[in-house]
Amino acid sequence: MTGNDALAGIRILDFTAMLAGPYCTRLAADLGAEVVKIEPPVGEFMRSIPPAREGVSTYFGAVNAGKKSVVLNLKTEAGRATARALIAKADAVVENMSPGAMARLGLDYASVRAIKPDIVYVSISGYGQDGPGADRPAYAPIIHASVGHDLASLAHQSGLTKPQNTVIFTADILGGTHAFAGLAAALLHRQRTGRGQHVDVALHDSMLNLLIWEIQNEQFPLDRPRVQYGPIQARDGFVMVNPISHANFEGLARTIGKPEWLNDSRFADGNMRGRHWPDMVVEIETWTATRSVDECESLLNAASCPCAAYRTVRQAMNHPQTLHRGAVATVSDAKGPFKIAASPYLMSATPPVAGPRVPSCGEHTEAVLGAWLDTQSRT
Repeated sequence: MTGNDALAGIRILDFTAMLAGPYCTRLAADLGAEVVKIEPPVGEFMRSIPPAREGVSTYFGAVNAGKKSVVLNLKTEAGRATARALIAKADAVVENMSPGAMARLGLDYASVRAIKPDIVYVSISGYGQDGPGADRPAYAPIIHASVGHDLASLAHQSGLTKPQNTVIFTADILGGTHAFAGLAAALLHRQRTGRGQHVDVALHDSMLNLLIWEIQNEQFPLDRPRVQYGPIQARDGFVMVNPISHANFEGLARTIGKPEWLNDSRFADGNMRGRHWPDMVVEIETWTATRSVDECESLLNAASCPCAAYRTVRQAMNHPQTLHRGAVATVSDAKGPFKIAASPYLMSATPPVAGPRVPSCGEHTEAVLGAWLDTQSRT
């Protein structure tokens, strides 16, 4: 196989909205799956959310490029009947409605399995499909707060007395990524066994998996604070310096003119360097403050000490390594081309490819119903 056809021939019905679900299915579309997004007559909510260009949301487009849009009114029996007919022709269903919502539509896993016994059915929710907290409404900021992430982060911030604001929805993208992994694994399992299954992904559990160190520290607490790596002042900006291994530390010491550190008992091993990291930062900053960000980054990396400039998103999008990897892709919507983050991995035989187009609402209704059901839309 060549091109983005690792999932070619796989049909996915996408009953998702907002970020986590659409991100999951866009990853599948990038690998060649036929992803049919089911939208209400007014269109999915994210179509109205900026950033937008001339009223067309590129925010929506970033997680829905490469899909087909079919309008069904699931509030009507005709719409639900069409959905059931499409399910009978699908390989997978992905949904991120509130737990219980798909059951009220007669489109939950138990109902869908009766239609298509080998269906792979992926549910994405805040807290999971059952349990004492499953019915709580949740968006990414709620999950960040409730799972311990925000207070854990606060514990490592100097001078702050309350958790920081949430503006980057980590839980959604992480949950969507785990959902895609579950989808791919379930499809492989079905290929090997002929059996479908229900994949239940909780944003809460996804975020809990970010807290690997914190979970262990709750059980076996350190007798000192964790090392905090933060911005170090350069002449024209800030750099992050991260000398974790002994080789990193040795390169740092020699580069900034501190070879005596190699025989200093305070820095004898990783644990000692962690304890005395604030002392090191003072000396490192004396050296970086007289040099440009580019010079610090170049000299330290050349000495095998990890160092990075603090960049804006625009700078990162145009960085030579970003461009080399094709980590930013160009897709188009009704108003023209724009850039999105590409799938975050490369494959030698079946590379993921984003887009190329973001569907207009209902653009593919007649075509999909005709191809899948050999019928015209009556919904």
